[in-house]
Amino acid sequence: MDAFTVEHKAKADESSKRIIGAAIEVHRALGPGLLEGSYEKCLTHEFELQGIPFQRQHSIALEYKGLLVKDAFRLDFLVADLVVLELKSIARFEPVHDAQILTYLRLAKRWLGLLINFNVPVLKDGIARRVLG
Repeated sequence: MDAFTVEHKAKADESSKRIIGAAIEVHRALGPGLLEGSYEKCLTHEFELQGIPFQRQHSIALEYKGLLVKDAFRLDFLVADLVVLELKSIARFEPVHDAQILTYLRLAKRWLGLLINFNVPVLKDGIARRVLG
């Protein structure tokens, strides 16, 4: 079995449901068409209102052949220390977005990631779930 236990995966799945519910609440109120930063700030507030633990703009270091690069990249959100959440407000997902979330998962040593694109009429059409392994 891989490094992620069944219990870890179950907790991540439960967190993802709460994340999606909060994102739907934000999308219902705001609709599509805003910049990503507006959704990020409103989702931060919604997480706080719902008591969802998170870190916003969570910094991750990168090690390359003995070189430690602090703050190599930032996750939009790390939720419950389990789920990497990347927000977008774009016309559609491209292959580079899948590559981005999978790389973030690998480097952050997390199993589950969500890409959420707020620039869609119905938010469920803008949600992509990705797992490592």
